[in-house]
Amino acid sequence: MRFEPFTRCTAQIAALPAANIDTDVIMPKVFLKGIDREGLDAGVFHDLRFREDGTPDPDFVLNQSPWNEARFLVTGENFGCGSSREHAVWGLVQLGIRAIMAPSFAGIFFDNCARNGLLAIELDAASVEQLTLSAQAGDHVTVDLEKQTIDTPSATLNFSISEQRKTMLLHGLDAVGVTLQRRDSIAAFEAEYFARNTWLKEGPETAR
Repeated sequence: MRFEPFTRCTAQIAALPAANIDTDVIMPKVFLKGIDREGLDAGVFHDLRFREDGTPDPDFVLNQSPWNEARFLVTGENFGCGSSREHAVWGLVQLGIRAIMAPSFAGIFFDNCARNGLLAIELDAASVEQLTLSAQAGDHVTVDLEKQTIDTPSATLNFSISEQRKTMLLHGLDAVGVTLQRRDSIAAFEAEYFARNTWLKEGPETAR
């Protein structure tokens, strides 16, 4: 599957500073019933975004201007902990979130982000604090994946990312897409392997 490539993006950032925001908060289990990915944006932070009567809760940051236009989130440590549900990442992407910055992420959630076109950036405490202040001020920030920088009105922050994750996000590729980039090498290996082991391609009569 292909996703929207991430190269350089300037957008509003919103702060969700709580630690240990788990996947049941990000995507409540009631939204896991479907057999496809449609409509999952409605489930993102549902119990925080909406009141019991279904109306938006004006106290939640993503319902407030200018943060209702946010494409980046800065959060507390261990974001995405709890149960393993890819729906949480699918929903965030559908909502328009392009990148999440945090001191740390739960491992499975972190991997799900890379496989589904969402940039997850681990930063030190000082950088997270700087971004949180920018978010609270209503700033836009610029994330440049190629340069591995985040530009705020007052500072440029650097971040690290593995080459594999970076390649996947820059080209909008999932794990299968990355593998298919080597299709010629795979085909050459198959041809050479079967040439040396001809019995693997023999029919049942020949094999006997």
